[in-house]
Amino acid sequence: MAKTEIKTKATDATVAGYIASLPEARRREEAPVIDAIHRRVTGLEPRMWGPSIIGYGSYNYRYDSGHSGTMCRAGFSPRKAAITLYVMMDYGDRQAEAGALFAQLGKHRTSKACLYVTKLADVDLEVLERIVALSWDVMNARYPT
Repeated sequence: MAKTEIKTKATDATVAGYIASLPEARRREEAPVIDAIHRRVTGLEPRMWGPSIIGYGSYNYRYDSGHSGTMCRAGFSPRKAAITLYVMMDYGDRQAEAGALFAQLGKHRTSKACLYVTKLADVDLEVLERIVALSWDVMNARYPT
């Protein structure tokens, strides 16, 4: 079987340029808020991953299927329908802590590895930062290099 090329890779595009190009004014206003949260948590400057993910750090993964690649450790994408935050959803022995935070967050949806927020005004930003920090901690423990 041929190896599938990974589509989401770090690029040389600028984060500021991407944010400025967002067609929705609300997303142009909200993206710097989410960026600031990630910068505080990670201590890292962001990079663009693919055309629309603002990412922080990177890690190498390998699935049981043999598929492997490199992806950002944390990130978000200010999409039209919702801001998508890429967070851990399997918090291992910290699952109860995560559950309590999600219960306090405010209006949101989740999927296997994403947290969706339609409007930042609908969530508690301090709780959101704690979720990003917890995800970052768990990601670093699970993928130390």
